[in-house]
Amino acid sequence: MGSKTRINSVVLFLLLFGVLIPFESSAQTTFEQLRSRFDEGQIFKAQFSHTYLDSYTEESTTSDGQIWINAVGYRLESEPQVIVVDGTLSQVYDGSRNRVIISDYEADEDDFAPSRMLSGIDETYTSSESDLENGNVLITLETDDDFAAFITVEIEVDANFIPIKITAYDIADNIISTIFESGEFIAEDESVFEFTHPEDAEIVDMRY
Repeated sequence: MGSKTRINSVVLFLLLFGVLIPFESSAQTTFEQLRSRFDEGQIFKAQFSHTYLDSYTEESTTSDGQIWINAVGYRLESEPQVIVVDGTLSQVYDGSRNRVIISDYEADEDDFAPSRMLSGIDETYTSSESDLENGNVLITLETDDDFAAFITVEIEVDANFIPIKITAYDIADNIISTIFESGEFIAEDESVFEFTHPEDAEIVDMRY
């Protein structure tokens, strides 16, 4: 499948942290506390299971692997692909073809943009929170913008502000969900986002 749709097409959650959603309360919300960890340079690391459900065909596509998310991008490893996004550039290594695709990053075309969803996406979204029976908090982001990629985004966070699940609903009622396991925040580490590939790999540069 094409690199443009990112493994599932490999969405989610994932890249414009400079855009803030205004909050009326002076108390820091769960969402704000979650975002502050990224603002401090921490990296969220987890195993993930990602599912895209097509509302029209009712067909679903699932992928899994490991992901690292920082304030501006992410690294995703899901055999046979490795994807590194820094917010402006996308680099994808396809091990099955021993090929690297380099392109300008277009967040609106990325199904798998967890960092974008964790950031609140943009200022047209409003945020609300509710307590779940399991002790977690559900953060709901909603927009009335007809041109928005996602109408509603739900982020489930545990008591330690660790993301557990992100579910996004687009304008066509397709459902994009990512479940995180063994999630943790680690200290900033530039090596995590270094992109390496075999020397004999074919390089396809889409920027020109």
